[in-house]
Amino acid sequence: MPFHDPGFVVAIVIVCTLGWLANNWIRAKHGYPLEDEWGGKTERKDNAETQRLKAENKSLHDKLDAMQDRMIVLEKIVTDRGYSLAEEIEALRDTRAKDDAGVPLNLGKKERA
Repeated sequence: MPFHDPGFVVAIVIVCTLGWLANNWIRAKHGYPLEDEWGGKTERKDNAETQRLKAENKSLHDKLDAMQDRMIVLEKIVTDRGYSLAEEIEALRDTRAKDDAGVPLNLGKKERA
């Protein structure tokens, strides 16, 4: 096939156009910005669902950050005073009088209906 033939030039233009179309189709399918003829990019606009999901994602990240802060505080409580707190509780149990076990039960003085 001779290179100076007009059919060859048309074939090159068709192959390049098909390649550009395939490239843009793949980019659109995967959510990437599309290219125009001059190399400029065209971004997709966010629809309502995308905006809702972004807002939900932001609120979930904020909740996660708050939970991580709470987790850090709880870890400090458990690790810093864990053993001494257990010892203090056991010491309180040991100092309680055996005959005083809480609310007295006066079974003989019950109210009769």
